Amino acid sequence: MQDLAGPAIGTLALVAAAGYLLGSIPFGVVITRAAGAGDVRQIGSGNIGATNVLRTGRKDLALATLLLDAGKGAVALLLARHLLNSEAAGAIAGGAAFLGHLFPVWLGFKGGKGVATFFGLLIAACWPLGLMAGAVWIATAYVFRVSSLGALVAAVAAPLIALIPWPAAGLPASQPVLVLAIFTAVLIWIRHHENIGRLLKGTEPRIGGKKA
Repeated sequence: MQDLAGPAIGTLALVAAAGYLLGSIPFGVVITRAAGAGDVRQIGSGNIGATNVLRTGRKDLALATLLLDAGKGAVALLLARHLLNSEAAGAIAGGAAFLGHLFPVWLGFKGGKGVATFFGLLIAACWPLGLMAGAVWIATAYVFRVSSLGALVAAVAAPLIALIPWPAAGLPASQPVLVLAIFTAVLIWIRHHENIGRLLKGTEPRIGGKKA
């Protein structure tokens, strides 16, 4: 019932602002520069995410970026949910953090594609949902050998999984979590528009393949 009343609008606005600022921290840029690996935006695809950080040849930096990008969304959601005792506040903070990662003010609103942050959010919001969506990503990427396709399929699957009536595992997820899953899924598809174009043309790089 507390979620129905919800925190005050002003409080939710502060939660959204804090979530956005946390999510907008460009860990890929910060980590690669601090480690002397250069500006990740000038390497490979120019993306600030873990996949492009891996192109620096530093697996440790890529892993750190992956964990931090996933963690910042999870931390924003969990903190807001705990402090305000509200699923809605958690979803708002998490969604704002996701927006911050995709459109960070510090980088001229040119951020990552949000896959790591997406899974971090889902696991924090409803861990069975996050694990199932992750399994969809792994299975799709393994079968088709295309990482971006796995992310796109997992993004579509997440809201559908959130509707599964499985009370023992915490599903179906609460309405705020479902809205968060839909919101982030739509943004992932928007941010992957170039990948979608290459998939349709059959030119999207495959896992383990050589990039032309």
